[in-house]
Amino acid sequence: MGAIERVVTTTAAVAMLAAAGCSTQSRGVGDTARKATIATPSATSEATPGAAHDTISAQARIARLEADARALVKMTGCNSATECHTAPVGERACGGPRDYLVYCPATTDTVALFQKLDQLKAAEVEYNKSSNAMSTCEFRMPPKISLIGGSCRPAATP
Repeated sequence: MGAIERVVTTTAAVAMLAAAGCSTQSRGVGDTARKATIATPSATSEATPGAAHDTISAQARIARLEADARALVKMTGCNSATECHTAPVGERACGGPRDYLVYCPATTDTVALFQKLDQLKAAEVEYNKSSNAMSTCEFRMPPKISLIGGSCRPAATP
């Protein structure tokens, strides 16, 4: 793969990651850390063209899995905030989820959602390990939830 092809492929992967991070359907608390966690390949992984392609493929797979999971989320259908739930998204290099989804279990296919989230977590664990990714190590708690206009949402933080 030539240098121009690598730039085009890298640009496409970054665009996919940005699109996955811009979903307005179910934003969580850790969205800003996603870019640092996913897009931090090690210096050694970029040393060979094959490793660079593998890194981009892994990033694209992670972006696709997250987009698929977010598409499964339904935030309407609950009658109170206590009926709404959160689900952990991904795996930071230092451990723990990098984000949370807020959803209504009454209208969300939770089996499909958690299967997709498990696939996403496994893909990120593998990517983090193979790329020697680094992340911050603070413990992230799920967001508080509110019901706004019949829709489960992360509660605004002061």
